[in-house]
Amino acid sequence: MRKISLYLMLLTSAMFIASCEKPNVKLHTTIHENGWCDREVSYHTVMSKEERDSLWRGDNVAWAYPLPECVNTDAFMGSHTDVDGDTVTTTFSHSFRSVEEMCQMTPLNLNGSRIQSKATLEKHFRWFYTEYTFTETFFSVADTFKIPVYDYADKDVVSYWFTGQPNLMQGLTGAEVAQRIDTMGIWVDKWVNANLYQSVFEYMVDNYDSIPNPPVSKERFIALRDSVYSYIISKSNNALDIDIQNTYKEFFHSDAYAAFFDDEATLGEGLSDKLSTQLNIFGFDVPYVLTMPGTVWNPGTGVIKNGDIYYQLTGERLIPGDYTITATSRVTHIWAYIVTVLIIILAIFLVFYRGKANRK
Repeated sequence: MRKISLYLMLLTSAMFIASCEKPNVKLHTTIHENGWCDREVSYHTVMSKEERDSLWRGDNVAWAYPLPECVNTDAFMGSHTDVDGDTVTTTFSHSFRSVEEMCQMTPLNLNGSRIQSKATLEKHFRWFYTEYTFTETFFSVADTFKIPVYDYADKDVVSYWFTGQPNLMQGLTGAEVAQRIDTMGIWVDKWVNANLYQSVFEYMVDNYDSIPNPPVSKERFIALRDSVYSYIISKSNNALDIDIQNTYKEFFHSDAYAAFFDDEATLGEGLSDKLSTQLNIFGFDVPYVLTMPGTVWNPGTGVIKNGDIYYQLTGERLIPGDYTITATSRVTHIWAYIVTVLIIILAIFLVFYRGKANRK
């Protein structure tokens, strides 16, 4: 039986952690004809009847509005709460004079820092309509990984795996798609393995002086880096499958490094925090809803539902590079049609009037 991909294991773990630690979050951006824009960030949690009653009474308000770790509501003034059964939805909103101002206060965090983005809004007058093009680019988190993903695959393959673009599977059968995905999964596993090991090894080197009676000197430990990695990989192609503590014990014939892999120890807790910065990226998933003025005719990579455009803003999409959301809409000028019709009627009238005058 084919082994489960390390990447899939990592992604599943990240999604499970995300589902346990933070409620579903949604980001909604509304662009207005005058260039102003609104932004809402909402999330919902499940509360017991006693908790909901406490919410409405105003008891312990700080507890009643628990912010998910990925939400940053600094400077978001308006808020309201809706209750549907046992689900409580909290929404924070703010209006901005420009999309540039809006991006200075993106209400999302990743690994404790505000996600950075930049946006533009282009407006073109076309007589019968005005065309609006909104673009927002979220900055990459590639520097979280010491080993670049492009060391393992070319640009198009990396982009397809993490963003779906360009569509490398067009024209292939289901069997051919599955084969190519399996092949891609091999290099993804290798890249994830290498980064996990790199993070563990760097942390151990940085804290080597905290190890009582290490079996080798710090210099020797550093020199053995590749040998240790080869030994670990020989145990399994999936780093998450490996009993890492026992593997180090076997290689060095010593328990000296056990504290690094004990979550209850200070060293182990620090290592878990370091690895979580990578794990959190795979678990970050915020639906992005965009409302444009007028009628949308080009949603970019989004999907139009009931006039709004839906995108997937995920940590994975920020791995290969900056991730851009863009859409174009048109606001029809009814007055332009009326004026045009009046001009045509006037022109016909003048032609008829002049023709009648000439006949006289």
